[in-house]
Amino acid sequence: MPNTAPFNTIEVIKRSSNHTEAKNILIIGVFHGEEPQGEYVINRYLENGNLSDTKNHLFFIPCLNHWGKERGVRVNQNGVDLNRNYPTKNWIETEKDEFYSGTHAASELTTRQMTEILKELKPDIILTLHAPLKCVNYDGPAKELAEKISEFCDYPVIADLGYPTPGSFGTYCGVERNIPTITLEYDDEEDYESIYKKTEKIFNWLAVY
Repeated sequence: MPNTAPFNTIEVIKRSSNHTEAKNILIIGVFHGEEPQGEYVINRYLENGNLSDTKNHLFFIPCLNHWGKERGVRVNQNGVDLNRNYPTKNWIETEKDEFYSGTHAASELTTRQMTEILKELKPDIILTLHAPLKCVNYDGPAKELAEKISEFCDYPVIADLGYPTPGSFGTYCGVERNIPTITLEYDDEEDYESIYKKTEKIFNWLAVY
């Protein structure tokens, strides 16, 4: 069974490998509360018994933003977009809309806890599960990884979303720390069964990558 370890308020579920050279793969769902698909596919993947020995360690955070998910909104309880709050070189305080960056970089407890998780886990690859742009976006040295994931989900690979994302998790991890970071953007109109089947293939591949 996977091990569950709380990092303060963030639940991290570990699927361990017995391989001595295992990579650490971190998979995160529900950065934004109105994007619940990630929690669904992660929980279903674990519940379906995909627990045989793998080459790599998989670390799952099914839901990063419980408050937003319960209310179906993008932001957290302080009205902050958790994907604009990271202490990046390009962080700026933005207007108080659904993309609000917070009063200062890493103003949010969840952000600070995530930076500690990154220090603890030292992930070799990060996959975050979002919606609704229907693409595979990447940051850092992850182009080939994104192209492979695209084969499983039949979404286009897009390096630049076409709008600024100051303080984003992808910039913090991929650009500034050189960790291959994938943002998998589901299609909001796609049914959950289809989304799960695609994502299951991606998880299984990452387990032996």
